[in-house]
Amino acid sequence: MSVYAFVFPGQGSQSPGMGQDLADAFPAAREVFQEVDDALGERLSKIIFEGPAETLTSTENAQPALMAVSMAVVRVLEREGGIDFSRTATLMAGHSLGEYSALAAARSFGIAETARLLRLRGRAMQRAVPAGEGGMAALIGVTPEQAREVCEEAALLKVEGQPDTHEIIEVANDNGGGQIVISGQMGAIDRAIVIAKEKGIKRAVKLPVSAPFHSSLMRPAADEMAEALDAADVKPPMVPIIANVTAQKVTSPDVIRELLVKQVTGTVRWRESVEAMVGMGVDHFVELGAGKVLSGLIRRIAPDAKTESVGTLDTIDGFIKSL
Repeated sequence: MSVYAFVFPGQGSQSPGMGQDLADAFPAAREVFQEVDDALGERLSKIIFEGPAETLTSTENAQPALMAVSMAVVRVLEREGGIDFSRTATLMAGHSLGEYSALAAARSFGIAETARLLRLRGRAMQRAVPAGEGGMAALIGVTPEQAREVCEEAALLKVEGQPDTHEIIEVANDNGGGQIVISGQMGAIDRAIVIAKEKGIKRAVKLPVSAPFHSSLMRPAADEMAEALDAADVKPPMVPIIANVTAQKVTSPDVIRELLVKQVTGTVRWRESVEAMVGMGVDHFVELGAGKVLSGLIRRIAPDAKTESVGTLDTIDGFIKSL
């Protein structure tokens, strides 16, 4: 008998039209999109279904949009498939904003509150650093130790005739399979790409993002989220959550608040999170929501585990029948 963990995607998995087949087919899905629209006071669902892509990709839209699609999948599985996640799931986890989706699926947050928190989170992260001053890069074929070495060297800014200074650059995501994302001030990111290539690292590429997420430059956003989360109604999740910043189980509302604040500036320890879930007996990972990004990462981290992505009519039907 399979031991299930349900996982929820983060930013980058969005695409116009996601979730529309579910909304067309199921009242449960339509209710989720309507609840998110009502919570935000606008028709985010129109952007989700119709785009344009650049509007959907905007951080303040992508974050609540991806949560909405994940929760539409969850509600359809519950109502149409009769799935009780408190019995079927052993653990839940999400990548960055996906951790909020996991908490909503586990009934720690309500959908409306999650949408408002993610809208605030997206806007706060965008405001934290002026456009063009920070960025992120992906290093491929690299160990965590190598990534940290690249960051240490890239942080040093040498200008002839002036004292050496240090810029901020840090490991943002350890995604597993030799993929690590670094984040920081743009000059340091540019130097890191050169240094990585000099070290023979397979690939180093700047990412098309608008801010240096998951770095200490996000401190102003963390402060905003601390205030918002302090006022939020957080309940104990019906299924333990593996937190991004600790790669450990969390069930306490107070600890959930604390770790979500730390997550804004901290490293997303996805590789360690998956390894921890495997260590707790999980042998079947189910990605709920848009895309298949996490399933691909998990296959590289835990090749012996079964992975599947459930986010469309066909995949939902197949998953329900498989249980």
